[in-house]
This record gives sequence, C-alpha cells and structure tokens, in this order.
Amino acid sequence: MFGCRCFHWRRLPDFSWPEPESFSLPAPIPQWPQAIRKYFEWFKVQDLDTQLGLCLKNTLPPTGVLFAAASCRQAFANVICGAMKLVKDRKKGVSFYKPVGVPDGCFSFGNCCQANEKPLRGYVLVARQVATPGSENSYKSNPNCSPALLMPLDYTLVWSTDDGSEANLDGCGYFWLPRPPEGYKALGFVVTSKPGKPDLEEVRCVRADLTDQCVAYRLTLSTSSTYSELPFGVWKTRPHHRGMDGKGVSVGTFFCSSYWSYGEELNIACLKNLNPKLNAMPNLEQIHALIRHYGPTVFFHPDEVYLPSSVDWFFKNGALVYKGDDSVGESIDAGGSNLPGGGTNDGEYWIDLPRDNRKERVIRGNLESAKLYIHVKPALGGTFTDIVMWVFCPFNGPVTLKVGVMNIALSKIGQHVGDWEHFTLRVSNFTGELLSVYFSQHSGGEWVDTTDLEFIEGNRPIVYSSKSGHASFAHPGNYIQGSSKLGIGVRNDAVRSEYYVDSSNQYEIVAAEYLGDEVSEPCWLQYMREWGPTIVYDSRIELDKVISYLPLTLRYSVESVFNKFPLELYGEEGPTGPKEKNNWVGDERC
Repeated sequence: MFGCRCFHWRRLPDFSWPEPESFSLPAPIPQWPQAIRKYFEWFKVQDLDTQLGLCLKNTLPPTGVLFAAASCRQAFANVICGAMKLVKDRKKGVSFYKPVGVPDGCFSFGNCCQANEKPLRGYVLVARQVATPGSENSYKSNPNCSPALLMPLDYTLVWSTDDGSEANLDGCGYFWLPRPPEGYKALGFVVTSKPGKPDLEEVRCVRADLTDQCVAYRLTLSTSSTYSELPFGVWKTRPHHRGMDGKGVSVGTFFCSSYWSYGEELNIACLKNLNPKLNAMPNLEQIHALIRHYGPTVFFHPDEVYLPSSVDWFFKNGALVYKGDDSVGESIDAGGSNLPGGGTNDGEYWIDLPRDNRKERVIRGNLESAKLYIHVKPALGGTFTDIVMWVFCPFNGPVTLKVGVMNIALSKIGQHVGDWEHFTLRVSNFTGELLSVYFSQHSGGEWVDTTDLEFIEGNRPIVYSSKSGHASFAHPGNYIQGSSKLGIGVRNDAVRSEYYVDSSNQYEIVAAEYLGDEVSEPCWLQYMREWGPTIVYDSRIELDKVISYLPLTLRYSVESVFNKFPLELYGEEGPTGPKEKNNWVGDERC
C-alpha cells in the first residue's frame, strides 16, 4: 500500500499531531432484542472468555509512524525533508495501537495497526482464563498443569527503523515477536518506540490446542524497494479455515516480517473456537432486528432493462423446467415444489423462460415483487454473523465492451437466464455493529469497511447494481472488468435511480442452519441444477469479430484481456442457484 524506502517518526516542535478521529456509524446502534443468554459481550472459547477491546491508544508517540521517501543511507537532512512532507499529509502514515482500559484479569495478544487515511476503527480481543488446573506459578512447578494463557518467555526483535545512525531523532519503531513457552503460540506482535524490550506482562501466549492457523490478508505497509536494504511488510491477518464451519477467530492483531513470502506459514496464530453451540449467534428475533436496522437499499441503473423479481413471480409467470432431451418443459408451481431437490448439478435439468407471449415481460423482471433472500451463517468461529442477501433477476443482459474511447454493445456475450447475485453484511457478535459489506462482482468481489460505505436513512448502506450484469458496488461509477490501465474490458455502470429495492423490509429469511427447524428453507432453494439453459453459440466468434475491427497496435492487448475474462461471463452454461455457490458454506471469494 505504501511503497516507501524507510520510515521514521519525529516529534516536530511546530506541528501538533491531532488525535485520530474515531469512526462511528451515522446513527446510534439500537437496543437489540435480548436472548436467553447475554448477547454481544463475552464469547467463550473452551478455557477462555474473550471480549472485544474497544479502547485503543497509540503505542508510539502522538506523532505516530511517519514514512520518509528517502533511503536509510541518505543524509539525515533528506530524511527529515521527506518526513516533514509526509507529516503535512498524515494520510500517508500507518499508526500502531495497543488496548487500554483492559478489564481486570484480562490480557491482550498484541498490538493492532491501521492506515491513517481511515478513521480509527481498529480492535483487538482480550481474554481471561475461565478455569485452569493451576495458575502460572503452579505451571512452573508442575508442567502437567497447562493454563490457557501464559506470559511469553522473552521477545525477539523482528525489525526496527533504527539504522544505527546518530541522527537526532526522538526515537524509532521497534517490532517485537513474543517467544512463547513450549506448547503455546504467540498471536501478535508488540511495537515500542524505545530499543528496550516490552514488559513480559504486556501480552499473553495461548495454549496451542486453543489456536488455529492464520494467514496474511491485506498488505498495510511495504517498505520494499530497489534502494532499501531493510525490506519490511505489515499485513492484516485472518483465519486460514473460514466459512460456515471455520473455527478460527481473528484477534485483531497484525503480522509483520522482513523476509516472509506468500504461501509460507506465519509465526503467529489465531484463536480457535472449540465450542460447537455458537451461543453468540443471533436468534431469529435478533436477525430481523439486524436486517431492519442495517438492510441496504439496492439501486439499479436508470437504463436497466433486466430488473429483479421474486422467485415466486418468475415461476407464476410461466417459467419452465426441462429434463434431459425433453423438448416440452413443465410449468413450475409458485413454491417450486415440483423442482427436483437435492443432489448436485448433474446437467439433467434446467429452467428456461416461458415460450409464449409472456417471455418478453418476464425478461424485464418485476420490481414490485422483488425481495432479498437471506442466508444467515456464522463467520470467523461464530464471533461474527454473516447476513448474505441474494438478489434474483430473471435475465442477465449482454455486456458492453470498452476499448479505449470506443464502447461496443455486444448482442449475446454475457446474457443468460436466471441471474443470482449477492452481497453480505458482516456484523460483530461482540457489539452488534456492522463491520463491513462484501460486494459480489461476477467471478469475485471485495470486502468494503463501513468507513468507506455510503449510507441512507441511518445505518443502512447503499448497494449499486451494475447495468445488465447486476454486479454490486459500494459507490456509483463506471467500473471496468479487465484492464483499467489499458481502458479495455467489460463496462459495469452503476448509478442511483428511481429503481431500487429496500432490503430492510423487502426480504425473506430462507436459511439459517444453526437455528435448526426455526427457519424452513423453500423448495426452490433445494434445486441444485441450472437456472438457465446452456447456450450453444460460440461466444468467441463475436469477440474475434470485435478484434478484427481494431487497429493492429491494439489487437494483441485486447485479445490478452479477453482471454482473462471469467468463463461465466460468456454465459455458455446456465447459472446455478445460491446453494451451489462455493460461498454458501465457504467464505467470500476475496
């Protein structure tokens, strides 16, 4: 994210670093309906109780950590010049924080970090021991007693901004890895502004059986460059095993290294939830309250032709199900009870549009009947709730290609019957606060923090659905799927209009496996086959025709971008329903 050669922090006498602005949602969080147990407070992980530490303070002095665009080997005056420029634009920095106000008996696992370009919204988990065979002192005298938490034995210096020069700086940043006792693992790093090691009491290591593997996720800081002899990177982390069945619990710390490569196992871990009861997940009443409070409004393009509808409306207006080589389709009843249920997509069945004069009307959808179909599932070991909202459109329109200044509307590529799109709200089970929203975009998508969302009517985010293809975005714009640098790819145009669906009241909860029989899944959800017919035309012919009209200087670049398009864009096979998507059980593709 930050391609700088080295970094220093410096307290400047003529500049006062302002306190970071904390993020808060546009409206207060309501009092959620109460469950049998207390919701949004403590979360039990076998021998541990964990709590979200919301109070953070800067580990380094108020100036934070500044990144100077000058080599560590250059003269001190050049480094100061670079630092002063970055001080005036504090958004170029990254600050490191540690929790304050930790409840008695609780301990943190390390510090957290955040880019200064965003309002302060970091978090770390703190934990206390629930029940142990003995205290830390008894563990030292009796190795068979293994408490869940132990102090580190020592710290290892991982990296420092101190280059050994005699420059008159107030201090540097020092990054320390706790050295755990045998049978225990570290879950984070500690940052100091002095060369002395942190206090051993500052963090705790966790017994190995209570931990799970974590992976580096988003690069927050990189000092790598051809001029730097001290490369260094800082990443956010997340559990390796995620999705509905994942047990890994993020603790909010970061990973840092000067030699790590992608694919290598990290030297820190995350917590592991060994409690199968998922007690922190919301009950049905709380789910409705969360949807009413956070349910996004989905805006469609003003020129959208292929609008959404309810599944019931689609079936009632003539949708047909075909089997094998049958040339005559069977009408589908409103609830989909005559659709084949279960199994996998064996290609034996598919759904198609009506064959009579209702076809053109069905293609255009029915906004009045449209609703969001909700799947609620645990995330990150049950510490978060994912509210997955599925949108159904009877038809997905053909794409428009952008090649430089040219826009080429294609006649077939991208079109298919039965389009399922989704976005996901991730809500903290500690606080009930919306953490982020996942926006699905064809073969991938992205998580967007709430700090970067647009809101409407309180804490309800806005989702922009792209014209014809229905990919979702957090902001209006003209997005290119392909090479934005070359200006070549598929256009995804998203803007607000009078066409919208309000998911806070136009929704139906169709699945929440952890609630058992409290949620009845509709018959159509068990249909695992294709929601559209296989298209027999060769989509490559149309693309090659486009390429043939281009100047020779552009043809190779355009063709290489076309070859990277996802297969589903070509629409040669009908799309499957929500339960056949890999994110139904797994985590989002990001």
